[in-house]
Amino acid sequence: MKKIIAINGSPRKKGNTAEVLTHALKGAQDAGAETELIHLADLNFSGCKSCFACKLKGGKSYGKCALNDDLTPVLEKILACDGLLVGSPVYFGGETGLCRNFIERLFFPVLRYDPEYTSLAPKTVPLAFVYTMNVPKDRLAEFHYPEHLGVVPGFGARLLKNSSPEVLYVCDTFQFDDYGKYDAPLFDAEHKKSVRATRFPEDCRKAFELGRKLVTAD
Repeated sequence: MKKIIAINGSPRKKGNTAEVLTHALKGAQDAGAETELIHLADLNFSGCKSCFACKLKGGKSYGKCALNDDLTPVLEKILACDGLLVGSPVYFGGETGLCRNFIERLFFPVLRYDPEYTSLAPKTVPLAFVYTMNVPKDRLAEFHYPEHLGVVPGFGARLLKNSSPEVLYVCDTFQFDDYGKYDAPLFDAEHKKSVRATRFPEDCRKAFELGRKLVTAD
């Protein structure tokens, strides 16, 4: 049985990102996979320490992160799994700090410093990304999000030996249960409710299909 792992890079464990990832894992389960959702907010870990132990010839940590914390067993699981789904809200044009720390620790140890930047990952891991954000879909290009948010999936394609990781953008998300309680005049509360009621279910359906595709990927 294949094992699919989803990483929630949001500090919220019951927010938009977590919900979309949950639907993706339901799709993977529907396709016959075993699944696991990991909330980075539950873990005590740091980003890369730039110790270069993962690059030391003959070193005991060559090709893997030398740090030992709550993320260590997660990284081992991921490099042995059959599919990885990474989800993050978009903060200031990129992944959350939590998610970036995770990405550093996952990608840098398997990056070999040769002219082709080849990968030391032990196997191909099918990979997909989910990005949730306030930005409406029709303004993605205006904010240059396809370029900004394409960087990490691009490295993932090389370092986890994928051809082209799929990316799902979940736009114009619903943040507050009651917009009247918060200083956020930028947003139209009724519009946000409408998007939540009509578009978000479709985004969750797309996530379900994304999860299924991860299981059937070659």
